[in-house]
Amino acid sequence: MAITKGEQYYLDKIRQGDGQVWSDFVSRYQGRLLRFARAKLPQRADAEDVVQETFVAFLRSIAKYRGECDLETYLFAMIRRKIIDSYRSAGARRVCLIQDTCEGDSEAGSSDLLDVVESPVQTASWYARADEQYDKHKSALAEALSEFVDGLKKALKLRDLQVIEMLFYCQLANKDVAKAMYLDEKAIALIKHRALKQIRENLGRRGMQIDDSSGSSLPDVRNPQYESLLTDLWEYFRFSCPKRNTIGAYMLGTLEPDWQQYVDFHLNLLGCRFCRANLDDLQSQSQETRQEAFQARIMESTVGFLHRPT
Repeated sequence: MAITKGEQYYLDKIRQGDGQVWSDFVSRYQGRLLRFARAKLPQRADAEDVVQETFVAFLRSIAKYRGECDLETYLFAMIRRKIIDSYRSAGARRVCLIQDTCEGDSEAGSSDLLDVVESPVQTASWYARADEQYDKHKSALAEALSEFVDGLKKALKLRDLQVIEMLFYCQLANKDVAKAMYLDEKAIALIKHRALKQIRENLGRRGMQIDDSSGSSLPDVRNPQYESLLTDLWEYFRFSCPKRNTIGAYMLGTLEPDWQQYVDFHLNLLGCRFCRANLDDLQSQSQETRQEAFQARIMESTVGFLHRPT
């Protein structure tokens, strides 16, 4: 989830004003960002403008970037905000294709501080304390979610992960998830209950009590607004998104069967826009590489004839 050493190198060089490293950085990420924007915006020119604005915004914010997430996640979060700003519609917030065909509760609730944190005394000092507490809670919750997803992956509980993605990432209703997964609604409810319990336990190990009856201002895990906060964090950190090299292995068909099936679900049923953008970019690069290799073969086989007398 945090920035890697390689990304830190990029970051340090860019902060020092290294033009070549910046050019390499743009080349590395522009393809996947453009493909993500093209999936959301009808005109290519609009998508290109948004990508350009994203890179400008990245440079402007680089001094404040603390490395709390990797650079790709940071860039995708920025481009989502740019797209929403430029194209405000019901579909602008959607990050998964499955949301286009299911009527979940994605518009219910809000993770805004004033909605999630409640207090009878709303003074300036209270807001300052609440803001600090809320930020700590979000950070702990992000760590708890990351630990939870990593646990599912290591245990190969990929069906449960698929269910949780649809519940929290897409905010689909239990009945829609049950239909998509060919499961009973009770089974979905049980998986959801176990997940929330595990997340609560992960938070507890970090000293966070989220349903304290003594008057804690942290949100109750059973509150729908809490699930909205889970979704916002999931969209930002993309806990379950396969790594780019995993998507590449999926494209080549070299993953283990369980993982091949999961990545296929994530890309094609869930339809994660971020990962589909990565897949499109990899496929484009693969096509260009094949064309270059074919051209090289043609050149190699024909170059000897260039100066042959007729």
